[in-house]
Amino acid sequence: MASGASREAYGEALDRFAADTASATAAQLATVADEILSVAGLLRGQPRLRRALTDPSRPGADRAQLFKSLLAGKVSEACVNTVSVLAAGRFSRPVELLDATERLGVEALLASAERDGKLADVEDELFRFAQIVSGNSRLAVTLSDVSASVEERVKLVRDLLKGKVHVATGRLVEVALTGFGGRGFEASLTRLVEATAAKRDREVAYVTVAKPLTDADEQSLAAKLSALYSREVSLKVDVDPSVLGGVSVRVGSDLYDGTVLRKLNQAKQAFAK
Repeated sequence: MASGASREAYGEALDRFAADTASATAAQLATVADEILSVAGLLRGQPRLRRALTDPSRPGADRAQLFKSLLAGKVSEACVNTVSVLAAGRFSRPVELLDATERLGVEALLASAERDGKLADVEDELFRFAQIVSGNSRLAVTLSDVSASVEERVKLVRDLLKGKVHVATGRLVEVALTGFGGRGFEASLTRLVEATAAKRDREVAYVTVAKPLTDADEQSLAAKLSALYSREVSLKVDVDPSVLGGVSVRVGSDLYDGTVLRKLNQAKQAFAK
């Protein structure tokens, strides 16, 4: 878990990013996002650099200047300014700097989709792709195989998604391939779905049903959950005939399982005692 100091550094960097890109177009934001994610890739492959940039014995201004000297002329000013603010902050562990840089890159991608008016589409596309992966064991194994090069898996994803999703969606899937926040591929996709929903100020509700819900049923369920959580809720519906009937809803760590399958399992357990 990130320390309070690292969260403060991240917040300051996010503010700097917002200020430097206030008038940027969606395409320009996407470019800065790619640059920040490239910096994250550099940090991932250079543990000595991570240690140097989080060395508590060096003043923050010196660490920021080191980062600037490495990046100047290679990326945009907005990217240099943003990641330099991070380097000037305090991190209890070098990996926290990597995680914060990666999160900034994701935030920049989401900002580009938001400015393009496509944030809701990106959220839905990420979820649908996650469903495709979870429903295809061969694909899931291939994309989660850390022994295979990231480049090979990125090429596969690009071939699969080319022309079918928003640019930000494809890029976020590529972020998941590297293990967003140290997670596995499928867990990274889930976290990115939730981060996209949070950008829209929404909670994600994962709903499992035996057959598709009607529009009226979805609207009713969303309204009830929104009232319960005092926040707009984004439903992510998975149709799974094996649950037989009823509805299962998971919001964060809360699980409401009213499926027929659960009731049958409870009955079996009761008779087995």
